[in-house]
Amino acid sequence: MKKQISETDFIGGLGALTKEEEAALSEYFAKKKNKQTKSALTPVKTKTNHSATA
Repeated sequence: MKKQISETDFIGGLGALTKEEEAALSEYFAKKKNKQTKSALTPVKTKTNHSATA
């Protein structure tokens, strides 16, 4: 039987976030979400080969 090793990964410090940190994270994620939404709405350009006429 294998021994399971469970390592917890902590991001950040040991205390709660400050108001400035919360605001910075909120702004970052809002910009990221807005960027993803814009890229999802942008039509994909496809290459066409106009020289191959029949």
